[in-house]
Amino acid sequence: MAKKSSEVWVFVEQRSGKPADVSFELLSKGKKLADTLNGVLKAVVIGHKMQKVAQETFRFGAREVLLVDHPDLEVYQTLPYSRIMSELVDKHRPRIVLYGATFIGRDIAPRVASFTLSGLTADCTDLQISDVTYTRKEYKDLLLQIRPAFGGNIIATIITPDNPVQMATVREGVMEMLPLSSPAKGKVTNIPYQKNEVDGLIKIIERHHEENKINLKAAPVIIAGGYGMGTRARFDSLYRLADVIGGEVAGSRAAVDAGFVKHERQVGQTGVTVRPKLYIACGISGAIQHRAGMQESKKIIAINTDPDAPIFDICHYGIVGDAVDVVNKFIDAYKHKLK
Repeated sequence: MAKKSSEVWVFVEQRSGKPADVSFELLSKGKKLADTLNGVLKAVVIGHKMQKVAQETFRFGAREVLLVDHPDLEVYQTLPYSRIMSELVDKHRPRIVLYGATFIGRDIAPRVASFTLSGLTADCTDLQISDVTYTRKEYKDLLLQIRPAFGGNIIATIITPDNPVQMATVREGVMEMLPLSSPAKGKVTNIPYQKNEVDGLIKIIERHHEENKINLKAAPVIIAGGYGMGTRARFDSLYRLADVIGGEVAGSRAAVDAGFVKHERQVGQTGVTVRPKLYIACGISGAIQHRAGMQESKKIIAINTDPDAPIFDICHYGIVGDAVDVVNKFIDAYKHKLK
């Protein structure tokens, strides 16, 4: 029986030559997984003029970069990218392959998994390596793919014991980006691009790209409101507090659905994952779907009228009371007492 590979691969996503943050986050996590397996972390970079990006992966522990560089690959296209990735995985059979749960990652990952008959779990919130006993069989060093399931009501641990290649997509911000103090001594392996007639079946006629003006991930302070704020007018108090203390406003899915705040400010399982220095949760009950997106915050202050709200189970400081009243007192204290 052939020995299982101990390689961990990360697909490095890029747009216009700029690598996605989630790829470096996954390299940081991939290094930990590779170390547990006594294996090797590798990055797969596809694009044009990507040598600098390839070198940057060494800062996050990659020991080798599989680089496919060609002018035809400058912009992500489903058919050539998925074909190249599928051929690489099928040839080398790495133990683990990680993708960002972005539009690109969600497009390419299932195609590669289908072609290579690999296991794939989407939107993981944690990844671990462990020995598992399943159906009376012992499986060594399986990838535990952990994610919310059944609408976020439970946390499921998924395994794919009968697949030599295990794949997962992970949302941006879930894993911590941890650059090394000094780059790993890695090598770049250039893979020649072999054109295929199927690559040109779909042509891009026009592209429109607009940068998101709201960057919750980079905000050191976030004031988030939930459905418990009651109305959009009451939600405005959170913007006043954000202006005073230099933070960003966010919301739970219920607040977004109610029209209190825009979708791009949504934090949670179906929104953005954040880990600010301070997270103030106002009128948020603390359902598991929301906690998945903010529970790694350094300090959490929760304000809720319900003393039994689940948010109080994970907060560092809890205040039972009306969120608007408390927020207004915060504003007053900061303006008149702390300056």
